[in-house]
Amino acid sequence: MPQRSETRTIHPRASKLEGRISNLDAGVASEVFAFLNSESVSKRRIEFHKRQTLFYQGEAAKNIFYIQAGSVKLAVTSAAGKEAVVTILGAGDFLGEACLAGRPLWIATATAMTPGTALVIERKEMLRILHSEHEFSDRFISYMVTRNLRTEEDLIDQLFNSSEKRLARALLLLARYGKPNQALTLPKVSQVVLAEMIGTTRTRVNYFMNKFRKLGFIEYNGTLKINNSLLSVVLRD
Repeated sequence: MPQRSETRTIHPRASKLEGRISNLDAGVASEVFAFLNSESVSKRRIEFHKRQTLFYQGEAAKNIFYIQAGSVKLAVTSAAGKEAVVTILGAGDFLGEACLAGRPLWIATATAMTPGTALVIERKEMLRILHSEHEFSDRFISYMVTRNLRTEEDLIDQLFNSSEKRLARALLLLARYGKPNQALTLPKVSQVVLAEMIGTTRTRVNYFMNKFRKLGFIEYNGTLKINNSLLSVVLRD
């Protein structure tokens, strides 16, 4: 199906959103993977299937994961059993990096949302790399700063924006809006997961998804396609 041609005016806040949607662009991600996959790095490669748990909340935090393909949900469960989705990570993302700062236990559970592959690097090995490979360290620090900025923006989003804006932003983030040569399509994400991500009910998510589709912001055709026009919801004052 031919893709819709769109002309859009870039809002002053749009460049910030575009710059932070994707933590590592395709070229940098390829270089990072090539280095981590080289013989100079001690690691193991794993393949995971949909719904597989990579680690559980409360377990000892000992490894860093570099996701090569697939998507992984990071969720926290309260003592009362209520789950909140913290983020969804994909190809080019690191997972479990908090152990580098000395955190002994995982504070969330990582569950695969799609089949995929990842490189698993032990904490000691990752610290060795960061101390000895300065070019890689620079890229990793840049990645972590970007992730931190996104976390701050997520908090502001939760505090001040409507559930409609939060959903639009979440969809753009999941589709990696602004990433070069990246089709704006999503892996299958349930409305329940989307509701947990933005702090609302599935009913509200369903209402806004139907609204977005009627307005042409999103399309369903086997996969969920996100059109650039959805950005107008996020930038609306």
